[in-house]
Amino acid sequence: MSISFDKALGIHEKALGFRAQRAEVLANNITNADTPNYKARDLDFSKVLAEQNEKTKSGGFALNMTNSRHIEAQGLGNGDESLMYRTPMQPSIDQNTVDAQLEQSNYAENAVGFQASFTLLNSKFKGLVSALRGE
Repeated sequence: MSISFDKALGIHEKALGFRAQRAEVLANNITNADTPNYKARDLDFSKVLAEQNEKTKSGGFALNMTNSRHIEAQGLGNGDESLMYRTPMQPSIDQNTVDAQLEQSNYAENAVGFQASFTLLNSKFKGLVSALRGE
């Protein structure tokens, strides 16, 4: 009998990837906090994860490559459609929409969620290893 990692690991594998991607987006916002006209972006984690869960339940999706030189799609679909612009709490003179405190709190919250997903994934792997050993 074979083990299906998709069924064994559940959504935790994809959640970990989305959390890592959101961390990159939030870090980019923090980095550009002083850049004039920079617009803060964010990833709606629950929405992206729900969409991915629906795609997994419905059998996934496939992208057609019409040329052998096309780059294979990875990550969140076809590009930045999952990234949304953040609405600023206060207007700024230089039109920058990054609120450093908000970005840092979102980054910390995302880090806690990443650690939780990692811990759940780690426990799943420990369970699989013990099942393979017959313990």
